[in-house]
Amino acid sequence: MQKLSVFNHVSLDGYFVDAKGDMSWARRHDPEWEHFVSANASGEATLLFGRVTYDLMAGYWTTPLAIKNDPMWAARMNDSPKVVFSRTMERASWNNTELMKGDLVTAVQKSKQERGNGIVILGSGTIVAQLTEAALIDEFQIVLNPLVLGAGRTMFEGVTRRPKLNLISSRAFADGNVALRYQPA
Repeated sequence: MQKLSVFNHVSLDGYFVDAKGDMSWARRHDPEWEHFVSANASGEATLLFGRVTYDLMAGYWTTPLAIKNDPMWAARMNDSPKVVFSRTMERASWNNTELMKGDLVTAVQKSKQERGNGIVILGSGTIVAQLTEAALIDEFQIVLNPLVLGAGRTMFEGVTRRPKLNLISSRAFADGNVALRYQPA
């Protein structure tokens, strides 16, 4: 059985994207963070995206700028298996990407039962909300950033249930960010 995890940054006021849908405020390059993420992102998990996040990720990680500035991460992102859920896309052109148009919850339930190295959701607030509502997420990895955006979107918009979560680890970084890991109780 595969584990389904979420990895997202949030602001102090609870937003994972700002009012314009931008996530670049969470982008960092300090050595302490790079070491943490490298250790945390080991393995060959399948990356799961909604269309908006997929377009942002594919639009950056395939560029010469990404390959020059972040060669290790560009290679990981470009080589990793990916799934994008979309009702509007005709095809997914980013290599190693499967386009899914069916029912998200049913497809993820099936994927979790298959053998694999896990599934990780990056960004994709609509996907996070739907799978939280369906109680399918096994772990939430949230990086709390010490800034206030004032407006934006929460990754839990539309969630009506109130899942109880247990904190399983936390780590504070010198720049004020705090990595929090939660599992459903």
